[in-house]
Amino acid sequence: MHRRQFLQGLSAAGVLCSLGLAGCALPAGRHHYLIGGGRRDGGRYVAQALNMDGSLRYELPLPARGHGIATHPSRPLAVCHARRPGSYLALFHHQQGNLLQVREADPERHYYGHGVFSTDGKLLYTTEGVRSTSEGIIGVYALHHEQLTKVHEFSGIGLGPHEICRLPDGNLVIGVGGVHTLGRKPLNLDTMHPSLCYLHATSGHIMEQRSLVDKHLSIRHLAVTSDGEVFTGQQYRGNPDAFPPLIVRHRRGQALQPLGGSPLDWARFNHYIASIAVTDDYIAATSPPGNCYGLWHRHSGELIRIAPLPDASGAAAKQGEIWLGSGQGGICQLDQQGRERRFYSPWQWDNHWSLIG
Repeated sequence: MHRRQFLQGLSAAGVLCSLGLAGCALPAGRHHYLIGGGRRDGGRYVAQALNMDGSLRYELPLPARGHGIATHPSRPLAVCHARRPGSYLALFHHQQGNLLQVREADPERHYYGHGVFSTDGKLLYTTEGVRSTSEGIIGVYALHHEQLTKVHEFSGIGLGPHEICRLPDGNLVIGVGGVHTLGRKPLNLDTMHPSLCYLHATSGHIMEQRSLVDKHLSIRHLAVTSDGEVFTGQQYRGNPDAFPPLIVRHRRGQALQPLGGSPLDWARFNHYIASIAVTDDYIAATSPPGNCYGLWHRHSGELIRIAPLPDASGAAAKQGEIWLGSGQGGICQLDQQGRERRFYSPWQWDNHWSLIG
């Protein structure tokens, strides 16, 4: 086989570690397993868990493609949210791999792909929308006897909310995309109004709402630090030849501040940030259409590197380490100094995942 054909074969297989072998063991230690959405042959979608020896712990069939994962703060429960415009929430036991409930969306509602549990784990908050208008809704669900029941809705936050996270004080922050869609087709790109919205978790009152100057930067994905700083990842819907910064940082009461990088650097991400992870020292973000991830200094916001990662997808941080996934099976681990190790598994990941352990 010619060298070019060999390298193309490696890329197509997603062989990313220096060993280049399926089943390449992940580092053992405090991280027990990874959970997230996945894909299988024949157009099938699953929720899956991967052990740290590289083996598949379990897979659960899903009605359609999954997206964000919400994990319970104290119990081994997780919810996989359907990809927007989604029709289901799937509650499962993430240690044993038992599917507990598939809840269909309410009439005239669809799910926007993300959710988060309350601090005490009694409630699940999800991003939803009115099908005909894309009006943003935060669905509030009570968890009782391992079943989710809708008990309330918050509204008035804008069109097309996407990721929702819990702040250290127990309140909520939402990336509101600002786009009205028919299915996945955008209908209002000339008038879109994205924002970063802070919501009181009990009353649903908007505590603060911030927007970027460029209204074509759709605020979508989030990461929140232990001291309440929020990082937002954008998808750009404007001039295809423009390459504005796609990640900003924010503290309540302050202005949105972009992370470092030249227009040529931001062009590498192809107008799209999929998932963000933050530690005390670093920020990492993935871009599936850019086939790469970026790494920045947490405090200065300076860009450290942009590295190739085919179909870069999930990003998660735990105990100072960052883990990045790939739709082609690659797994990239960044240690507490930002040094990279790469591994390969035969299991394809979707946009988001969680570390358990």
